[in-house]
Amino acid sequence: MITVHHLNNSRSQRVLWLLEELGLTYELRKYERDPKTMLAPPELRKIHPLGKSPVITDGDVTLAESGAILEYLVDRYDTEGRLRPAAGTPERLRWQYWMHFAEGTAMPPLLLKLIFDRIPTQPMPFFARPIARGISEKVLATLVRPNLERQLDYMEGELAKSTWFAGEQFSAADVQMSFVVEASKQRAGLDERRPKLMDYLKRIHSRPAYARAIVRGGPYSFAND
Repeated sequence: MITVHHLNNSRSQRVLWLLEELGLTYELRKYERDPKTMLAPPELRKIHPLGKSPVITDGDVTLAESGAILEYLVDRYDTEGRLRPAAGTPERLRWQYWMHFAEGTAMPPLLLKLIFDRIPTQPMPFFARPIARGISEKVLATLVRPNLERQLDYMEGELAKSTWFAGEQFSAADVQMSFVVEASKQRAGLDERRPKLMDYLKRIHSRPAYARAIVRGGPYSFAND
């Protein structure tokens, strides 16, 4: 049986969602973030050396990285081809692109936004706080925010071309991209100025499998339209 090692409020929610879309039975083992560091607990290192989530085990297979996990599950269990376009089609190429875009391009600036927003709030000597705030704001203003704006404009434009990221059919690429769009709303100023992305959020959140994954995984702060 598939076992998902699930960290609360994390990208592993995507794995639960895909499993629900596929209608698969799976075991769920939950882990809680450290309330101070927000990092995964040390127990996860017993499953994977890096101690990060998501991780799945399936028989002799232990696999980390959400994109790799989604591709593995589609390869092995999506026998009807519902969540991946047919090989050799333009949609399949788009599917591949968005599966890698999510973590390779979209997430790094979102992570930088999170880090540089937090730096000025960390414990430090009082005289260092204005310096930390100034450096953080400079990086955010000159590098991070412009990059995020370009990303949002790009994704908005792509969703103007098709209903879903890989074409007219919902696919695992949308599961993979979901956290990017959700995190962009929470951290990067995504709002009604980009109606295609906002509508996309409403559509993914209204899917029954998404709702079932939330019930299984527990509270997920990104699940807001």
